[in-house]
Amino acid sequence: MAGVVFDGPGSTALRQRPVPVPGDGEVLVRIAVTGICGTDRSIVLGEFPASPGVILGHEAAGEIVALGDGVTGPAPGDRVVINPTSYCLRCQPCRRGRPAHCTEKVGREIGVDCDGTMTEYLAVPQRYVHRLPTGLTFRAATLVEPLACVLNNLRCADPRPDDQIVIIGAGPIGTLCAHVLIARGARVSVVDRDAARARLAHAILGPVPVLRHGGCLADDLRGGDRPDVVIDTTGVLLEQALDVIECGGTVVVMGEREGASASLALRSLVTRGISVRGAGPYAPADFERALTLADKLDLDTLVTHVVPLDRYPEAFALLGLATSADQAPRRYQAMKVLLACDPGLAAR
Repeated sequence: MAGVVFDGPGSTALRQRPVPVPGDGEVLVRIAVTGICGTDRSIVLGEFPASPGVILGHEAAGEIVALGDGVTGPAPGDRVVINPTSYCLRCQPCRRGRPAHCTEKVGREIGVDCDGTMTEYLAVPQRYVHRLPTGLTFRAATLVEPLACVLNNLRCADPRPDDQIVIIGAGPIGTLCAHVLIARGARVSVVDRDAARARLAHAILGPVPVLRHGGCLADDLRGGDRPDVVIDTTGVLLEQALDVIECGGTVVVMGEREGASASLALRSLVTRGISVRGAGPYAPADFERALTLADKLDLDTLVTHVVPLDRYPEAFALLGLATSADQAPRRYQAMKVLLACDPGLAAR
């Protein structure tokens, strides 16, 4: 089978690997489609740690084709989505009901330090696969994992019904945040410095204001009410978010950038009653809630391109990503880009 292998920062290749054999308690999934996540982009850019030689990808849906010993429930032919966030159920956090903070994840993070979903087949423990509702397409199902991230962070933000919410970043995660908040009737606006992303988000979100971020968030939002909640999906604009947040407001740092840092004026933080929060990884229950909600949202609108696996450099280029060190940097041209690992299955 073919897989997109990470060789190191700035370097990837399509390589052949043996089709995995499902072990005890595992199922073998034929991958229909897999999404290209911001984390995948950060890995290739050297901004997020990953193991060289690993197959990338963690947002995927497909069909079960084989079962390992001891599997009960899932069956060949089941349409499923994969939860890539592992949990052991044995460590102290897992035993205390906090599997999102499982201490045994090292070496088991799909697409980071063990082989991921940018390939044709993946063997995973049966607890990580969830059957798709009848009406949910494989394309839409690839967004269940990012939707779980969104639901986890929105719970952390804990907005009130009348709060003004600003989302920094109009990529798939920021746009998905806004999508969910709109469905809840919230007051929300989105800012992004990239004109193409802002335009694409505006086409998806309709009447929601999508503002061009000119480098200074305070200038972007001048003339409007200070936001009660800011969700920074970029992970690098905490200081600017603190400049614009209303007294008693909440800033959620959602984006993850290795090495990103910020300087905080602690007295202002205390006297203004500001909360700065990090939600951490989502829990299994968040993934299940996301799957239920996905059937009610029009997630297909976020998918702008589906590219065959063997043409993955074209897919990466749509997201401003070069696949080798000798390629020039590109600009964003898409919202959510999927790789069709099995084009026939992906079309169903």
